Amino acid sequence: MRGVRSGRWRRVASQVGRSVAVWVVCTLTMLVLAGILPDFRLQSADGDSATRIAVTAAFGAGAFGLLSALVWPLLVRLLLLVPALVLGLLVFFLNGALLLLALRLNPTEQGDAAPETAVVVAAVMSAVASATGAALAVRDDDAYRRRLYRLADRRRRSGPACSPAPGTVFVQLDGVGHDVLLDAVDRGLMPTVARWLATGIGVGVGTRGGPSHRLTPWRTDWSSQTGASQLGILHGSNHDIPAFRWYEKDRGEVMVCNRPTSALELQRRAVEATGDAGLLTVDGASRGNLFSGGADEQALVLSIATRRRSRETRSRAGYFAYFSDPANAVRTAMSFVADVGREIGESSRARARKVRPRVGRGGLYPFVRAFATVVERDVVVAAVMGDMLAGRTAVYADLVAYDEVAHHSGPASRDAEKVLERLDRSLALIETVAEHAPRPYRIVVLSDHGQSPGETFRSRYGLTLSDLVRAGAGLPVPRRARRTHSGTEARAAVRAALRRPVEERAEQFRPSGPRSEPIVLASGNLGLVSFPDVHHRMTKEEIDARHPALLTTLANHPGIGFLLVRSEEHGGVVLGPFGAQIPLDELDDNPGPLADFGPGAADAVRRTHSFPHTADIMVNSWYDPADGEVLAFEEQIGSHGGLGGAQAKAFLLSPLALSAPVEDGTELVGAEHIHQVLRRWLQETDGPQVPLTEHQERRVA
Repeated sequence: MRGVRSGRWRRVASQVGRSVAVWVVCTLTMLVLAGILPDFRLQSADGDSATRIAVTAAFGAGAFGLLSALVWPLLVRLLLLVPALVLGLLVFFLNGALLLLALRLNPTEQGDAAPETAVVVAAVMSAVASATGAALAVRDDDAYRRRLYRLADRRRRSGPACSPAPGTVFVQLDGVGHDVLLDAVDRGLMPTVARWLATGIGVGVGTRGGPSHRLTPWRTDWSSQTGASQLGILHGSNHDIPAFRWYEKDRGEVMVCNRPTSALELQRRAVEATGDAGLLTVDGASRGNLFSGGADEQALVLSIATRRRSRETRSRAGYFAYFSDPANAVRTAMSFVADVGREIGESSRARARKVRPRVGRGGLYPFVRAFATVVERDVVVAAVMGDMLAGRTAVYADLVAYDEVAHHSGPASRDAEKVLERLDRSLALIETVAEHAPRPYRIVVLSDHGQSPGETFRSRYGLTLSDLVRAGAGLPVPRRARRTHSGTEARAAVRAALRRPVEERAEQFRPSGPRSEPIVLASGNLGLVSFPDVHHRMTKEEIDARHPALLTTLANHPGIGFLLVRSEEHGGVVLGPFGAQIPLDELDDNPGPLADFGPGAADAVRRTHSFPHTADIMVNSWYDPADGEVLAFEEQIGSHGGLGGAQAKAFLLSPLALSAPVEDGTELVGAEHIHQVLRRWLQETDGPQVPLTEHQERRVA
């Protein structure tokens, strides 16, 4: 008992000593800043003694630290009502206000600063305090653990002792394809992953000098995007997810995977279909995901964003946990500003060098990018660290940084490479934290899809997919599109398909009678065309009767790879150029226009054809197998969502201590298959058994 008390007093003394050291360093920093900045002073206009100035600085530093510790968490809790992007920008100003208040409370009444100068001084002091505290705690494991807890999202304050069985952390690197990961490892951009694969030590597994992890590629579904993949991975079913966005005729609603109401509905359908709440049902945590996975602990989860906020379901709880530490807030805010500047500089450089392909990156995009690459990353990683230190059994977290940057800068751009380096550092930090966790952890890293490069459909042909559909349907098209070469070709295709001359004015070949115009949606290089006034999925015969030139115009356009439509005669057919029409049950023997899209394309198309909400016309863009390029129907030069190239080849990086994902010679195909593998691994380590309890059924309903 005496030894325990002695150790406790030593820890208290060590913590007090570090606090005093941080206070002294901050005092010196304040004195230096007062000598450098003209609008920041620690003495009266008539001058003061050095002792009085030092006392003023010491009191100011102490008051600022105390206010940061006491007032800052309350401010952040209030600011959870503010959009997270705005919160990052307010950090500097709030910190400056706290410094001004600290100077006003000074009994010497000597300190003063201009408001804009106070912002700078507060930012520097917070950064110095954070760096000093970290440096002093480097050799103190207990201090390091306490610091990590402050970065964490939730702490388990009470409850049963942590199980000695290994826990599992699943880290999803959004949009990082299998080949991109290998290339980054070969080029030294991701040393942590390289060490796991070749000469490293896995967390709790592996031996020094040999690999600790295995890398397994897996092939996505036709809808190669986060909504379909993550729903399948976390909930075991992504049935009836034809794309990232699609129109549901029975509900008269456009579903979008990253819309909170849609995400909640998709999660509900998956739970109903599978009969279990998800991968993370027992003692799990979901961080930064679209869906909960059945976890009790959720933060930054889109599907709960529309719910009434409570202690159990707060989509922004992770922001409060992270930004309640002012040092975190300032450090992240400074990185946020730096990343905004980096994006502006890189986009300006691309414009000056006339880099092609290129898309617009102005407006709010630099701030959106910085939020994904800095704020979301920092908050999610901190939440994962907290979950590990709390001993949670299963954690699933999504880091979206690479996907966001690759869309606008390109999958192999210098910008994207920098993001991969920072993601690797996040993995290294998670690995380090595992050494301080109360139970061993196995770290599994995976991706939900890859990205395929290529210019946009609009930049190559001067018109959008919607313009092309309207031209083929005999509807008016924008004047901009009519003037393009591709627009002229589209109108010529209409005339040829109708086998009669048609005037240039689109109004003269508009279908007669009241018709609802088609809804055209894009998901990367996958397009969906729906006719909302027809309440069932239209057949090829019905489409031809209504718009005789539409399918021919689309199938023969050089930017289109193939179409999928329902057929009264064959059930479903794939259409391609030169009149190609292949029934789905004949694709294995005669792939037709699917030949260039590689193995598994026919199965993916057949599966999507079976969905209740598949669009009247499914349009997949052209794909060049020689260079892996596709044509995005959105304004993206790195895209995913359909078939063609690297977008459909994701990866699964798993510790050797876990069983092999699949037997040798067997392919890992589809997000639902990934769910089965992850579920098996959790069962191997006495993890969640994924039952659907009555409480969980009410919670996900």
